[in-house]
Amino acid sequence: MSRVQLALRVSDLEGSVAFYTRLFGVEPAKRRPGYANFAVADPPLKLVLLDGAAGEPTALDHLGVEVLTGAEVEAAAERLAGAGLATVAENDTECCYALQDKVWVRGPGGEPWEVYTVKADADRRDKPAGAACCTPAGAGRPVTAGAPAGCC
Repeated sequence: MSRVQLALRVSDLEGSVAFYTRLFGVEPAKRRPGYANFAVADPPLKLVLLDGAAGEPTALDHLGVEVLTGAEVEAAAERLAGAGLATVAENDTECCYALQDKVWVRGPGGEPWEVYTVKADADRRDKPAGAACCTPAGAGRPVTAGAPAGCC
């Protein structure tokens, strides 16, 4: 089974955890400093909350599709490249307290999408050597930072 992932940068992690626990009726599947994720069964969703700057509005960090195996990540990478999308592959990367294989693409608005599999738990959130966690190299700020509020 695969599921869509939505990762949000939030200014109040504890308040956000409380809200999403009530909204989806489930407790976080993983809690670490500055991080929480929910495995929601209905609808199938992985909601990731990342600590953001105090006082800032919640912003989309990235989107993803979680799959079960590295072979599915490789197949997605081939399909995406074959469709003419620029891909960035990361294998055995530690990010978001997990060891992952993933491939990144960007939507037309610059929004980062990952197709990934979690291979094991890890002890740290951030990638080594100061690389941004959970977004591909050079991603910068969350994609909605400074964007006007939208409808729907």
